[in-house]
Amino acid sequence: MRTSAFFATFVGMTEDSSYNLITVLGHTAGGKTRFAACLAEKLEGEVISADSRQVYRRMNLGTGKDYEDYLVDGRQVSVHLIDILEPGYEYNVYEYQKDFIRVFQEISTQGRLPVLCGGSGLYIEAVLKGYRLIRVPVNQRLRKETEQESIDDLVARLAGFRKLHNKTDIVDRKRLIRAVEIEMYYQVHPELDDQIPAIRPLVLGINFDRLSRRKRISQRLMERFDQGMADEVQALLDEGITPEKLIYYGLEYKYITEYLTGHISYEEMFTKLETAIHQFAKRQMTWFRKMERDGIKIHWLDGYQPIKDKIERAIKLYRC
Repeated sequence: MRTSAFFATFVGMTEDSSYNLITVLGHTAGGKTRFAACLAEKLEGEVISADSRQVYRRMNLGTGKDYEDYLVDGRQVSVHLIDILEPGYEYNVYEYQKDFIRVFQEISTQGRLPVLCGGSGLYIEAVLKGYRLIRVPVNQRLRKETEQESIDDLVARLAGFRKLHNKTDIVDRKRLIRAVEIEMYYQVHPELDDQIPAIRPLVLGINFDRLSRRKRISQRLMERFDQGMADEVQALLDEGITPEKLIYYGLEYKYITEYLTGHISYEEMFTKLETAIHQFAKRQMTWFRKMERDGIKIHWLDGYQPIKDKIERAIKLYRC
């Protein structure tokens, strides 16, 4: 069965909803994981993580893997795409989309509901918008042909393949040539379009006001240090992960590694890390607002609302 046809089978996978995916997003320390797990438990679903760092084993406190959140009323909710790689590997959005499609298929074939949950905006958007991230090879012949072509000529070439929705493709010469290259590749390999599932998502966002968000972030950061986050980073260094590799993972791993290797004091590390996480949460919300402007409907839920009420509202939206 062709993949697109397969996924079309599951567009109406439940009798009472036209959605085949629920997405839960929001800023860090917003309670997304617990909410997604409880919602999945109520709707006989399974969680798919959308976090760029939780894929790594033994990177638990620094990435916010709240394992206990998946235990709901004594039952373990299944979660996918966490703890799938060894630290040191550089995972990317192309691999994530590929892994998501595989897991989405597995969950759907079992008649269960996939619940995507996370704060990595690019990963979420790659799924919801169905980015075509196949590794298209360089077309040297095309690049030679287009050396003397103007921007307008290249725009005309691209317009011959598709409507030009993405303005970023037509303002930069290199991006234009690459876009034409990709479209030509898909013309020769039309079967690749079938690799992207027909997603019909209900998108839910959990949000707190700015002051509450900052307070929750700071409180959770202190809790994680109390739980041994610095020891976790030291253990990764001890097993041979280089400081450069750990710093690549950003935020917690960057600043704690700098502290452990003697480049900054504990107090400087904590202050810088706290500030960086606040800034990260702000960037997350900026990304999600842009998703809304680009046409993705997000139903925002008040973070302070009791989880029972949030679940009830989510189920009503899912079934309407």
